[in-house]
Amino acid sequence: MSTPEDASEHKQTVAEEEHDALAVAAAAGIHRLAIPTPFMVGRVNAYLIEDSPLTLVDSGPNSAKALDELEQALAARGHAIEDIELLVITHQHMDHFGLASILARRSGAEVAALDRLAAILARRSGAEVAALSELAPFLASYGHQTDLEDQFAERMMLRHGIPPEIVTALRAVAAGFRAWGSAVEVSTPLAPGGELKLRERTLRVLHRPGHSPSDTVFLDESRAILLAADHLIAHISSNPLLARPLDAPEGFLEPRPKALITYIDSLQKTRAMDLSLVLPGHGRPITDHVSLIDERFRLHQRRAEKIRRLIASQPRSAHEIAQELWGNVAVTQAFLTLSEVLGHVDLLLRDELVVEDERDGVVRFRAG
Repeated sequence: MSTPEDASEHKQTVAEEEHDALAVAAAAGIHRLAIPTPFMVGRVNAYLIEDSPLTLVDSGPNSAKALDELEQALAARGHAIEDIELLVITHQHMDHFGLASILARRSGAEVAALDRLAAILARRSGAEVAALSELAPFLASYGHQTDLEDQFAERMMLRHGIPPEIVTALRAVAAGFRAWGSAVEVSTPLAPGGELKLRERTLRVLHRPGHSPSDTVFLDESRAILLAADHLIAHISSNPLLARPLDAPEGFLEPRPKALITYIDSLQKTRAMDLSLVLPGHGRPITDHVSLIDERFRLHQRRAEKIRRLIASQPRSAHEIAQELWGNVAVTQAFLTLSEVLGHVDLLLRDELVVEDERDGVVRFRAG
């Protein structure tokens, strides 16, 4: 049994390890700027890379408080927003790019992001392959893209058993959050596997989808430091959220994106890397990514087995499973918990442990 003294010592050890890891990053010219957000996850980590060009990785959400604290954090390093020369966006979630448009306008900085965020190609088949048409870039058409995301989420929630009145309420809540993001033009599209060259370092661009379709991590190759955004976080497991594929046509619903399977594949690639330090999008730095990723794998195995047992006892919709696991949270955070359940059900479907049936427009799962 642990004592209050044990807990205090552990907390102190974690704080010391965090301080030491941030010192290593700072010695490499990479400085964490923790920016406030209105979300439960808390502050988001932007990273200032003191190099040429002066680079900021992620911006924080579109809010006056976030902008004020970002300006203060830059000033503490002897910089102003107008000094930023390159702004790098790691993925499509608003807490990471919401201020990008304001920062780019004030500084004139180049904006770099995964090419799939900068230019989206619509899928076509058969004779239409030759007529692939370019859609509006995701970040530049943020308002339209979030409308499509909301439509996709609504259809997915109804299909998996969430009552219409809850879906309607959640759509209203989601609409209120959209102002934390803002459209931004990407001037420097980044190809997966490509390079982002600064004077004192080269950042390898690595696409690691799962938490979102656009998750991009950046490897400082000479120092083995990975800027990981939300791909890997020490204190919480990144939720692989259901999302429209970046190249999906309007009205897309099926085949359902297998976010957790995709995420596990991405984690396996990161696990194989030789890294000295991982700098995440939230919380403290990670010094042993292999152990943390192995812990995440075990967590997903345990949750999949728990869901398998629930389905074995009786057929259930994903929403019914979420209610069994999390109670009222499955109502207040219905899409988040739905994503979590369907991700683990996808593991069970892959292993032929459960079967998916549809009746009256609602999907339920039963033992295979």
